[in-house]
Amino acid sequence: MRNAKAFCYFLITLLSVISIQSAQAAYPDKPIKIIIGFPAGGPLDAHMRLLVEKLQSSLGQTVIVDYKAGAGGTVGAQFVAQSPPDGYTLLLANTGTMVINPAIYTKSSYDTLKEFQPIARTAQQPLALIVNKDVPVQSLKELIAFAKANPGKLNYGSAGNGGISHLVPEMLKNETGIFMVHIPFRGSAPAFTDLIAGHVQFMAESVPQAAAYAKQGKVKALAVTSAKRNLALPNTPTVIETGVANLEIVGFYGILAPKGTPSEVVNKLSQAFKDTLESSEIQKRMIEQGADPAYLNAEQFTKFLASEMPRWAKVVKQAGAKLD
Repeated sequence: MRNAKAFCYFLITLLSVISIQSAQAAYPDKPIKIIIGFPAGGPLDAHMRLLVEKLQSSLGQTVIVDYKAGAGGTVGAQFVAQSPPDGYTLLLANTGTMVINPAIYTKSSYDTLKEFQPIARTAQQPLALIVNKDVPVQSLKELIAFAKANPGKLNYGSAGNGGISHLVPEMLKNETGIFMVHIPFRGSAPAFTDLIAGHVQFMAESVPQAAAYAKQGKVKALAVTSAKRNLALPNTPTVIETGVANLEIVGFYGILAPKGTPSEVVNKLSQAFKDTLESSEIQKRMIEQGADPAYLNAEQFTKFLASEMPRWAKVVKQAGAKLD
C-alpha cells in the first residue's frame, strides 16, 4: 500500500512537471498584450507600432497594444505588476515610468526591480526642446532671455507628473534661473496638441515625435539633450553647444513582465525583441526618426536599470522635484 501511494505521488509529480514544461514549450499559444501607460498617439505608441509586425512574426502570435493612461505611466505599470506572471501581459515603459517615478513620488506605488522582470531594452533617445511656432525666439539662448524678460508668461507641457518630460524642463529651469509654469497632461499626444495650439509654449519630448512635428513646421526645435547632434534634427544644436546649460539627458524604452515570469518565457520574449531590433529595416527607420535601437537582453537590462535608478534619484534630488 505504501509503495502504491509513493508511486501515485511520483506519477502526479511527473505529470505536473511534464504539464508545466509543455505549457512553457508551447508559449505563446494565445495573443500577447502589451500595455502602454499613456494615451494612443504618443512616442511609446509610435515605437511599439514600428516593432509590432516583426515581433508578431518572431513570436508566431498576435500582439495587442493596449493603453492604460494616468499618473505618468503609473496606472499602466501597476496593472502589469498585478497581472499573472505568464508572459501574456507585458509593459512597454519609458525612463520616467521605470526609474524616475520611484524617485520622484514620495509614496511610490511600485518598486521596479522588485515587482517587474525586465525583458529587453528596445531604444535609447534624447529629447528635443521645442516651442510653439509663434513664440518669438529662434534659439535656446533667445528662449532663456525671453523667459527672463517675461517671468511667468511661459507654460511648459509634459506627458505627466514625474516623467522625463517633466523633469528635464525643471533641470533647465534650475540651470538657467528661469521660471516656467508646469502643465501636466495625460500623455504626450494631448500635450503636443496644446503646444501646437499655443496653450502651452514649451516642451521637452523624445526626438522622433518632436522631429516629425518640427519638419511639418508645427513647432520649432531649439536644442537636443544628447552629447551629439541627432540625425533626425541635424541642424538643431545640442543644449551643451548652445552654452546655455550643461544638460545631457538620454531616455530609454524597454519591455517588462510581472515578477515571477518563468525564465523560459523571459528568454523567448527577449530573443524575439532581439530578432525584431536586428531587422535592418527597423533599425533604419528608428535611426531616421531619431532613436537608437539599443537592445539589451533580460540580464543586461536588469543590471542597466539597477544602475540607472540611483543615478536618476540623484537627478531628482538635485532638481528638487517631488510629488505626493
